Amino acid sequence: MAVITASLVKELREKTDAPMMECKRALTEAEGDMARAEEILRVKLGNKATKAATRITADGVVAIYIDEPAKTGAIIELNSETDFVAKNPEFVEFANNLAKLTAEKKPSDVAALSELDLNGSKVEDIRKALIGKIGENISIRRFQILNAKGKLHNYIHGGAKIGVIVDVVGGSDEVAHDVAMHIAASKPKALDASGVPAELIETERRVAIEKARENKKPEAMIERIAEGSVQKFLKEVTLLSQPFVKDDKKSVGELLKGNGATVSAFALFVVGDGLEKRSNDFAAEVAAQAAAARS
Repeated sequence: MAVITASLVKELREKTDAPMMECKRALTEAEGDMARAEEILRVKLGNKATKAATRITADGVVAIYIDEPAKTGAIIELNSETDFVAKNPEFVEFANNLAKLTAEKKPSDVAALSELDLNGSKVEDIRKALIGKIGENISIRRFQILNAKGKLHNYIHGGAKIGVIVDVVGGSDEVAHDVAMHIAASKPKALDASGVPAELIETERRVAIEKARENKKPEAMIERIAEGSVQKFLKEVTLLSQPFVKDDKKSVGELLKGNGATVSAFALFVVGDGLEKRSNDFAAEVAAQAAAARS
Protein backbone atom coordinates (compact mmCIF):
# COMPACT_ATOMS: atom_id res chain seq x y z
CA MET A 1 0.00 0.00 0.00
CA ALA A 2 1.38 3.41 -1.01
CA VAL A 3 2.35 5.87 1.70
CA ILE A 4 0.33 9.10 1.32
CA THR A 5 2.58 11.89 2.55
CA ALA A 6 1.58 15.45 3.41
CA SER A 7 3.64 16.72 0.47
CA LEU A 8 1.62 14.55 -1.93
CA VAL A 9 -1.63 15.86 -0.49
CA LYS A 10 -0.36 19.43 -0.78
CA GLU A 11 0.68 18.92 -4.40
CA LEU A 12 -2.72 17.51 -5.37
CA ARG A 13 -4.54 20.29 -3.53
CA GLU A 14 -2.55 22.95 -5.35
CA LYS A 15 -3.33 21.29 -8.68
CA THR A 16 -7.06 20.94 -8.08
CA ASP A 17 -7.98 23.30 -5.22
CA ALA A 18 -10.04 20.44 -3.77
CA PRO A 19 -10.46 20.17 0.04
CA MET A 20 -7.47 18.62 1.79
CA MET A 21 -9.30 15.52 3.07
CA GLU A 22 -10.78 14.87 -0.39
CA CYS A 23 -7.25 14.99 -1.80
CA LYS A 24 -6.06 12.48 0.78
CA ARG A 25 -8.97 10.11 0.04
CA ALA A 26 -8.37 10.35 -3.70
CA LEU A 27 -4.66 9.62 -3.32
CA THR A 28 -5.43 6.65 -1.08
CA GLU A 29 -7.89 5.27 -3.61
CA ALA A 30 -5.39 5.84 -6.41
CA GLU A 31 -2.60 4.25 -4.37
CA GLY A 32 -0.48 7.38 -4.66
CA ASP A 33 -0.90 7.83 -8.42
CA MET A 34 -1.19 11.62 -8.83
CA ALA A 35 -2.81 11.58 -12.28
CA ARG A 36 -5.36 8.96 -11.23
CA ALA A 37 -6.12 10.87 -8.03
CA GLU A 38 -6.79 14.02 -10.05
CA GLU A 39 -9.18 12.05 -12.26
CA ILE A 40 -10.99 10.76 -9.17
CA LEU A 41 -11.41 14.30 -7.86
CA ARG A 42 -12.71 15.52 -11.21
CA VAL A 43 -15.34 12.81 -11.17
CA LYS A 44 -16.34 13.65 -7.60
CA LEU A 45 -16.08 17.41 -7.71
CA GLY A 46 -16.54 18.38 -11.38
CA ASN A 47 -14.07 19.91 -13.82
CA LYS A 48 -11.54 22.61 -13.09
CA ALA A 49 -13.76 25.42 -14.35
CA THR A 50 -16.57 24.42 -11.98
CA LYS A 51 -14.29 24.21 -8.94
CA ALA A 52 -12.40 27.36 -9.84
CA ALA A 53 -15.59 29.41 -10.10
CA THR A 54 -15.71 29.93 -6.32
CA ARG A 55 -12.13 31.18 -5.98
CA ILE A 56 -11.19 34.81 -5.47
CA THR A 57 -9.89 36.63 -8.55
CA ALA A 58 -8.04 39.66 -7.21
CA ASP A 59 -5.19 39.78 -9.71
CA GLY A 60 -5.32 40.31 -13.46
CA VAL A 61 -4.91 43.15 -15.97
CA VAL A 62 -6.49 46.34 -17.19
CA ALA A 63 -6.94 46.55 -20.96
CA ILE A 64 -7.84 49.63 -23.02
CA TYR A 65 -9.05 50.12 -26.58
CA ILE A 66 -9.49 53.50 -28.32
CA ASP A 67 -10.83 53.77 -31.85
CA GLU A 68 -8.99 55.47 -34.73
CA PRO A 69 -10.40 59.01 -34.37
CA ALA A 70 -9.90 58.67 -30.58
CA LYS A 71 -13.57 59.41 -29.97
CA THR A 72 -14.74 56.13 -28.42
CA GLY A 73 -12.84 54.00 -25.97
CA ALA A 74 -13.30 51.27 -23.39
CA ILE A 75 -11.37 50.21 -20.32
CA ILE A 76 -11.89 46.77 -18.82
CA GLU A 77 -10.61 44.81 -15.83
CA LEU A 78 -10.11 41.08 -16.38
CA ASN A 79 -9.29 39.21 -13.18
CA SER A 80 -7.32 36.07 -12.42
CA GLU A 81 -6.25 34.48 -9.15
CA THR A 82 -2.51 35.03 -9.57
CA ASP A 83 -0.08 37.38 -11.27
CA PHE A 84 1.42 34.38 -13.06
CA VAL A 85 -1.80 33.86 -15.03
CA ALA A 86 -2.19 37.62 -15.53
CA LYS A 87 1.00 37.46 -17.63
CA ASN A 88 -0.23 34.54 -19.73
CA PRO A 89 -0.33 35.65 -23.42
CA GLU A 90 -3.77 34.07 -24.01
CA PHE A 91 -5.17 35.80 -20.92
CA VAL A 92 -3.77 39.17 -22.05
CA GLU A 93 -5.07 38.65 -25.59
CA PHE A 94 -8.54 37.86 -24.21
CA ALA A 95 -8.47 41.09 -22.17
CA ASN A 96 -7.46 43.17 -25.20
CA ASN A 97 -10.13 41.56 -27.37
CA LEU A 98 -12.74 42.27 -24.70
CA ALA A 99 -11.76 45.94 -24.55
CA LYS A 100 -12.13 46.28 -28.34
CA LEU A 101 -15.43 44.40 -28.36
CA THR A 102 -16.76 46.57 -25.54
CA ALA A 103 -15.88 49.79 -27.36
CA GLU A 104 -17.45 48.57 -30.59
CA LYS A 105 -20.64 46.92 -29.29
CA LYS A 106 -21.23 49.02 -26.16
CA PRO A 107 -22.87 46.36 -23.95
CA SER A 108 -24.90 47.60 -21.01
CA ASP A 109 -23.12 45.48 -18.38
CA VAL A 110 -20.81 42.48 -17.86
CA ALA A 111 -23.68 40.03 -18.33
CA ALA A 112 -24.48 41.56 -21.73
CA LEU A 113 -20.80 41.53 -22.70
CA SER A 114 -20.59 37.85 -21.78
CA GLU A 115 -23.32 37.03 -24.31
CA LEU A 116 -21.63 38.81 -27.23
CA ASP A 117 -19.90 36.98 -30.08
CA LEU A 118 -16.10 37.17 -30.17
CA ASN A 119 -14.37 35.57 -33.15
CA GLY A 120 -17.20 33.11 -33.67
CA SER A 121 -17.73 32.09 -30.04
CA LYS A 122 -19.67 33.55 -27.15
CA VAL A 123 -17.50 35.52 -24.71
CA GLU A 124 -18.72 33.39 -21.80
CA ASP A 125 -17.75 30.19 -23.60
CA ILE A 126 -14.27 31.57 -24.31
CA ARG A 127 -13.89 32.53 -20.65
CA LYS A 128 -14.87 29.05 -19.46
CA ALA A 129 -12.56 27.38 -21.98
CA LEU A 130 -9.68 29.55 -20.80
CA ILE A 131 -10.41 28.60 -17.18
CA GLY A 132 -10.29 24.93 -18.10
CA LYS A 133 -7.05 25.36 -20.02
CA ILE A 134 -5.21 27.54 -17.49
CA GLY A 135 -6.68 26.03 -14.32
CA GLU A 136 -7.49 29.28 -12.54
CA ASN A 137 -10.69 31.20 -12.16
CA ILE A 138 -11.02 34.12 -14.58
CA SER A 139 -13.68 36.79 -14.28
CA ILE A 140 -14.69 39.94 -16.13
CA ARG A 141 -15.04 42.36 -13.26
CA ARG A 142 -16.04 45.68 -14.82
CA PHE A 143 -15.72 48.02 -17.77
CA GLN A 144 -16.38 51.64 -18.66
CA ILE A 145 -17.04 53.20 -22.05
CA LEU A 146 -16.05 56.79 -22.84
CA ASN A 147 -17.35 58.90 -25.73
CA ALA A 148 -15.07 61.88 -26.17
CA LYS A 149 -15.95 65.54 -26.33
CA GLY A 150 -12.32 66.14 -27.25
CA LYS A 151 -9.78 63.38 -27.80
CA LEU A 152 -9.20 60.23 -25.76
CA HIS A 153 -5.76 59.43 -24.38
CA ASN A 154 -4.68 56.42 -22.34
CA TYR A 155 -1.94 55.35 -19.97
CA ILE A 156 -1.10 51.86 -18.69
CA HIS A 157 1.23 51.41 -15.72
CA GLY A 158 2.76 48.67 -13.59
CA GLY A 159 2.43 45.71 -15.92
CA ALA A 160 -1.16 46.64 -16.82
CA LYS A 161 -2.22 46.79 -13.16
CA ILE A 162 -3.32 50.44 -13.49
CA GLY A 163 -5.11 51.86 -16.51
CA VAL A 164 -6.41 55.31 -17.38
CA ILE A 165 -8.49 56.81 -20.18
CA VAL A 166 -8.91 60.57 -20.16
CA ASP A 167 -10.95 62.82 -22.45
CA VAL A 168 -9.01 66.04 -23.02
CA VAL A 169 -10.46 68.97 -24.96
CA GLY A 170 -7.80 71.23 -26.51
CA GLY A 171 -4.16 71.36 -25.48
CA SER A 172 -1.47 69.05 -26.82
CA ASP A 173 -0.94 65.30 -26.80
CA GLU A 174 1.95 65.82 -24.39
CA VAL A 175 -0.25 67.60 -21.85
CA ALA A 176 -2.93 64.92 -22.21
CA HIS A 177 -0.34 62.19 -21.63
CA ASP A 178 0.93 63.99 -18.53
CA VAL A 179 -2.59 64.26 -17.14
CA ALA A 180 -3.25 60.55 -17.77
CA MET A 181 0.02 59.69 -16.03
CA HIS A 182 -0.91 61.95 -13.11
CA ILE A 183 -4.26 60.17 -12.73
CA ALA A 184 -2.49 56.79 -12.56
CA ALA A 185 -0.10 58.11 -9.91
CA SER A 186 -2.46 60.17 -7.75
CA LYS A 187 -5.69 58.18 -8.21
CA PRO A 188 -8.29 60.95 -7.96
CA LYS A 189 -11.83 59.89 -7.11
CA ALA A 190 -13.53 62.51 -9.29
CA LEU A 191 -12.90 65.38 -11.68
CA ASP A 192 -14.07 68.01 -9.18
CA ALA A 193 -15.99 68.24 -5.91
CA SER A 194 -19.37 67.76 -7.63
CA GLY A 195 -18.35 64.23 -8.61
CA VAL A 196 -17.31 63.02 -5.14
CA PRO A 197 -19.96 60.71 -3.63
CA ALA A 198 -21.90 62.38 -0.83
CA GLU A 199 -21.30 59.44 1.51
CA LEU A 200 -17.51 59.93 1.27
CA ILE A 201 -17.88 63.61 2.14
CA GLU A 202 -20.16 62.82 5.08
CA THR A 203 -17.70 60.22 6.35
CA GLU A 204 -14.89 62.78 6.31
CA ARG A 205 -17.09 65.29 8.10
CA ARG A 206 -18.14 62.76 10.76
CA VAL A 207 -14.54 61.66 11.40
CA ALA A 208 -13.38 65.28 11.66
CA ILE A 209 -16.11 66.08 14.21
CA GLU A 210 -15.26 63.04 16.33
CA LYS A 211 -11.54 63.89 16.27
CA ALA A 212 -12.22 67.49 17.23
CA ARG A 213 -14.32 66.39 20.21
CA GLU A 214 -11.70 63.87 21.31
CA ASN A 215 -9.14 66.68 21.21
CA LYS A 216 -11.41 68.80 23.46
CA LYS A 217 -11.96 71.51 20.84
CA PRO A 218 -14.62 74.10 21.74
CA GLU A 219 -18.06 73.06 20.49
CA ALA A 220 -18.46 76.39 18.67
CA MET A 221 -15.37 75.59 16.54
CA ILE A 222 -16.20 72.00 15.63
CA GLU A 223 -18.31 72.70 12.53
CA ARG A 224 -15.65 75.06 11.16
CA ILE A 225 -12.93 72.48 11.83
CA ALA A 226 -15.00 69.78 10.10
CA GLU A 227 -15.60 71.98 7.07
CA GLY A 228 -11.87 72.65 6.81
CA SER A 229 -11.18 68.92 6.90
CA VAL A 230 -13.75 68.28 4.18
CA GLN A 231 -12.25 70.94 1.92
CA LYS A 232 -8.77 69.48 2.46
CA PHE A 233 -10.11 66.03 1.58
CA LEU A 234 -11.78 67.32 -1.60
CA LYS A 235 -8.55 68.98 -2.68
CA GLU A 236 -6.69 65.68 -2.23
CA VAL A 237 -9.16 63.48 -4.14
CA THR A 238 -10.33 65.67 -7.03
CA LEU A 239 -8.24 65.75 -10.19
CA LEU A 240 -8.40 69.47 -10.93
CA SER A 241 -7.36 70.41 -7.37
CA GLN A 242 -4.52 67.91 -6.94
CA PRO A 243 -0.92 69.16 -7.14
CA PHE A 244 0.48 68.08 -10.51
CA VAL A 245 2.90 65.17 -10.00
CA LYS A 246 5.60 66.65 -12.25
CA ASP A 247 5.36 70.14 -10.70
CA ASP A 248 3.60 70.33 -7.35
CA LYS A 249 3.71 74.14 -7.39
CA LYS A 250 0.70 74.07 -9.71
CA SER A 251 -2.55 72.13 -9.66
CA VAL A 252 -3.73 69.96 -12.54
CA GLY A 253 -6.43 72.56 -13.15
CA GLU A 254 -3.78 75.26 -13.48
CA LEU A 255 -1.71 73.05 -15.80
CA LEU A 256 -4.70 72.53 -18.07
CA LYS A 257 -5.70 76.20 -18.08
CA GLY A 258 -2.16 77.27 -18.91
CA ASN A 259 -2.19 74.97 -21.94
CA GLY A 260 -5.65 75.83 -23.22
CA ALA A 261 -7.09 72.45 -22.26
CA THR A 262 -9.89 70.98 -20.17
CA VAL A 263 -10.73 67.46 -19.01
CA SER A 264 -14.24 66.33 -19.78
CA ALA A 265 -14.06 62.90 -18.11
CA PHE A 266 -11.70 60.14 -17.08
CA ALA A 267 -11.76 56.49 -16.05
CA LEU A 268 -9.24 54.91 -13.69
CA PHE A 269 -9.07 51.17 -13.01
CA VAL A 270 -6.69 49.56 -10.52
CA VAL A 271 -6.58 45.76 -10.64
CA GLY A 272 -8.16 44.13 -7.59
CA ASP A 273 -9.14 47.45 -6.02
CA GLY A 274 -11.44 46.59 -3.12
CA LEU A 275 -11.01 42.83 -3.50
CA GLU A 276 -9.42 40.51 -0.99
CA LYS A 277 -6.34 38.67 -2.22
CA ARG A 278 -6.42 34.90 -2.02
CA SER A 279 -4.30 33.41 0.76
CA ASN A 280 -2.56 30.06 0.35
CA ASP A 281 -1.51 29.30 3.93
CA PHE A 282 -1.57 25.50 3.69
CA ALA A 283 -0.08 24.94 7.16
CA ALA A 284 -2.74 27.11 8.78
CA GLU A 285 -5.48 25.27 6.93
CA VAL A 286 -4.12 21.87 8.07
CA ALA A 287 -4.00 23.08 11.65
CA ALA A 288 -7.56 24.45 11.46
CA GLN A 289 -8.94 21.23 10.00
CA ALA A 290 -7.09 19.11 12.57
CA ALA A 291 -8.50 21.24 15.39
CA ALA A 292 -12.01 20.92 13.90
CA ALA A 293 -11.63 17.14 13.73
CA ARG A 294 -10.70 16.94 17.42
CA SER A 295 -13.61 19.08 18.60
